[in-house]
Amino acid sequence: MSKRLCAEFLGTFWLVLGGCGSAVLAAAFPELGIGFAGVALAFGLTVVTMAYAVGHISGGHFNPAVTVGLVAGGRLPAKDAVPYIIAQVVGGIAAGGVLYLIASGKAGFDASAGFASNGYGEHSPGGYTLAAAIVCELVLTAFFLIVIHGATDKRAPAGMAPLAIGLTLTLIHLISIPVTNTSVNPARSTAVAVYQGSWALEQLWVFWLVPLIGCAIGGLIYRHLLEKETN
Repeated sequence: MSKRLCAEFLGTFWLVLGGCGSAVLAAAFPELGIGFAGVALAFGLTVVTMAYAVGHISGGHFNPAVTVGLVAGGRLPAKDAVPYIIAQVVGGIAAGGVLYLIASGKAGFDASAGFASNGYGEHSPGGYTLAAAIVCELVLTAFFLIVIHGATDKRAPAGMAPLAIGLTLTLIHLISIPVTNTSVNPARSTAVAVYQGSWALEQLWVFWLVPLIGCAIGGLIYRHLLEKETN
């Protein structure tokens, strides 16, 4: 278990540093910014790279909602969920701290301005409502878990799961960055909200509750409607 938790810590650390780091440091860089598409790709690449690096150790969740969805889908014992989630949240917050140290090296940096935090209403990049944020996060996390279950099914092509999952996360970001700045991952949301320190913490409940429910729904859908019967 210690090796599995270490893998989850490192994987979530990399996801936050790579994904949120690209948003904070490179998205709107003068003249050469990578924009929404670049940030979406960065999140996908973090999952692809760490899934290949440590996925064989822990399963490569890097996301409390994925962990809950895999429990719901019968792929992970429920007793393992809490240790996994703790490792993921701690890894994310540690990465947020490193990103804060890097970003604060530039004159004028102000974490309270956003720091890649997730939000709705006036804190949504596109001004989307709470209802829109809930629907977006719920549907996308459910489909994320369906893809994860399908890509890791024994009937799926061997060795392709990390690529399929990473590309799905990229697609999810392309859809939803304007709506919520894309969470689908409570650890990622917490990792930057604690440094933003105000409205991001007040709205954080949405980016825990909704992804957890969405991923549980996705896991249950695959388990009961798509998984091959073993009896």
